[in-house]
Amino acid sequence: MSEGIFEGLRCTNGGPILSHLIYADDVVFLGRWSLENALNIRRILRCFFLASGLKVNLAKYSMFGVGINDEEIKFMADCMNCKKGSFPFKHLGLIVGANMNLIRNWKPVIDIFKSRLSIWKAKSLSYGGRFTLLKSVLNSLPTYFFSLYKAPAKVIDALERIRRTFFWKGSDDNSYMSWMAWEKVIAPIEYGGLGFGSLRNANLAMLSK
Repeated sequence: MSEGIFEGLRCTNGGPILSHLIYADDVVFLGRWSLENALNIRRILRCFFLASGLKVNLAKYSMFGVGINDEEIKFMADCMNCKKGSFPFKHLGLIVGANMNLIRNWKPVIDIFKSRLSIWKAKSLSYGGRFTLLKSVLNSLPTYFFSLYKAPAKVIDALERIRRTFFWKGSDDNSYMSWMAWEKVIAPIEYGGLGFGSLRNANLAMLSK
C-alpha cells in the first residue's frame, strides 16, 4: 500500500490515507473507485498467496460502492470475482450503513438483552445475584453500539425497562414491587445508589471519548 500500488482514501486535507482495516481474520479495503485500483487489490492478494501459501477466497468477499450506481458495482464485482454488496450490512456484529436514528435498527441490542436474561433464569436468583449479573454482564452488552452511535431515547428507555424489571422481579410477570426509584438505584454508590449507572450517560460518555 505504501508503494502507491493501491490508492486509499485520504481522511482529511493533509491527513493520513486509509487503505485497509484489519481485525483478526476480517479485512476491509477502502480506496478510490477505479478498475485499476480493484485489479491491483487482486494482484496484491495473489502475491500474498505466493508468499504465504494462504489463498484468499474472493467468492466470499463483497464489493461496496459509496455514491456508485448498482450496475457499476455489479460490473466491478464481476471483475473481482466477488459478490455485489448492499447497504446496510453487518461487520463484526455491527450494522454499517443503516440509519441508527431508527429504533428498529437497535433491535439486535434489545434482543441480546432479553435473551441473556432468559438464559440465566433470573427469577430464581437473589437480589445479590441479579446485582452481580447486571454489573458484570448486562451493563456491558450495548457498549459496542454505544461507542459508535447515539441511541434514540426510546431505545434507552426500553433497555432501562429491561434492567429495572430484571432487578426487581427477575421475570416478565405483570406485577412486581419496586422498593426504590430507579434513578436512585442507578446512582453512584457515594450518592446512595447501587452504582448501576445510567445507560444514557454511558452512551454520551463513550461518544465523547
